[in-house]
Amino acid sequence: MQKQGALKRQKERARQEKQREKDANRVARRKEKGPGDNGSPGEDPDIAGIVPGPQPPVVE
Repeated sequence: MQKQGALKRQKERARQEKQREKDANRVARRKEKGPGDNGSPGEDPDIAGIVPGPQPPVVE
């Protein structure tokens, strides 16, 4: 049976390794995503391009 200190060090190494992997994945996703399309300043991206008023009829 291992001593408590050795177990604690092993768990800490595993935690640090997992954190390094998460950081690397985060950086990779950020590079993959590329620069964001922010549009014009002051414009809400959720409603960008929506035209107010009556909408065209739905063609089925």
